[in-house]
Amino acid sequence: MNRPTALVPRRYVAIGGRGPEDVVVDARGRVLTGVEDGRILRLDGLTDPASTRVEVLTRTGGRPLGLQLLPDEALLVCDAERGLLGVDLTDGTVRILADSVAGERLRFCSNVVALSDGSVYFTVSSRRYPLEGWIGDLVERTGTGRLLRLAPGTDEPEVLLEGLQFANGLAPSADESFLVVAETGAYRLTRYWLTGPKAGQGEPFAEDLPGMPDNLWRGAPDSPIWVSLAGPRVPPLDLLHRSTPDVRRKAARLAVRAPFRPSGTIGVLAVDDHGEIVHHLTRRRSGFRMVTSVCETAGHLVLGSLWEPGVAVCEAPSTK
Repeated sequence: MNRPTALVPRRYVAIGGRGPEDVVVDARGRVLTGVEDGRILRLDGLTDPASTRVEVLTRTGGRPLGLQLLPDEALLVCDAERGLLGVDLTDGTVRILADSVAGERLRFCSNVVALSDGSVYFTVSSRRYPLEGWIGDLVERTGTGRLLRLAPGTDEPEVLLEGLQFANGLAPSADESFLVVAETGAYRLTRYWLTGPKAGQGEPFAEDLPGMPDNLWRGAPDSPIWVSLAGPRVPPLDLLHRSTPDVRRKAARLAVRAPFRPSGTIGVLAVDDHGEIVHHLTRRRSGFRMVTSVCETAGHLVLGSLWEPGVAVCEAPSTK
């Protein structure tokens, strides 16, 4: 593992909405994100304090989380309340692509990627807890996360992997031979093979991470996969996970009702297609908390957060 280096926010940008949970970059370097009240926003000029502009593109009618830009001004949205959505960015039209699987409502869609063959893959973080109770799933460690696929021309997803510990971010390998899935509750990244002799199988990709992985982002096939760390490892939580299911359920009920305040320690990783960490950036006592996403544009990293009312802009590490 690379030795951690400092993650230094250069700028905080209020965006007029709370909880920009995922951040992605379009072809012109603009950042798209979804906020708590259901709006999808486009942020332009983030690296220039004098020219930042915030534009409302649409409203999903729910709570947008993971985003995936497509060609022809289209956007995929994982909405925690409405399922997998498609947005036409030319006019803001929103349509439901999938809201159930095998008769079960999709209520906590988390992150999504689309591959070159038109297949759409997305995660469900928990089948037991809704978004507002996310901490309960991490405490109880339900293992009800899923990876799903929506094939081109269909409206019924298929389940590819089950039993995931709070399935979250997704990113493809450079050659699209496998997907990387973040398991927030297990401090690990999991590989799901799409091609080759292991097609259809999942296996560890990067384990024992220094924090809880959330959304993943890959800007280009020759770029690393950026991993946001929503929080550091919590030793009492690790100890609790070794207790009985009944004890964990009782603790989860308490955790859901208790006030929550994120840790001041933030971090992001970059990993290559071998699961090796090539960058580890971290900061203690940060004023910007709970980093749930990261993307790169114009030599800067942009951090999103389920907690904050804006985004943070940091310098990207050197690629040399």
